[in-house]
Amino acid sequence: MSRITAILEPDADGTLNLPLPAELRQGKVKVVVTLEGEPAAATARQGTPLDALKELRKLGTFKDITDPVEWQREQREDRSLPGRD
Repeated sequence: MSRITAILEPDADGTLNLPLPAELRQGKVKVVVTLEGEPAAATARQGTPLDALKELRKLGTFKDITDPVEWQREQREDRSLPGRD
């Protein structure tokens, strides 16, 4: 059994290619994978919450809402709270 630790860059189609040592190139090979993103790469992909809201605004997601308070009441189902009659 060989243990290989490698950091791979995905191809354009999202696949990862792992070159095998010569002794493992014959027959079947069992592979156990743990995927961990690099912290720097994950941070670069994420925007701020403000960026997300700006994107929603560009998409016109909430353009039909004229009264936010009334819209919220329509969306949620009110229920009585325990101990309050």
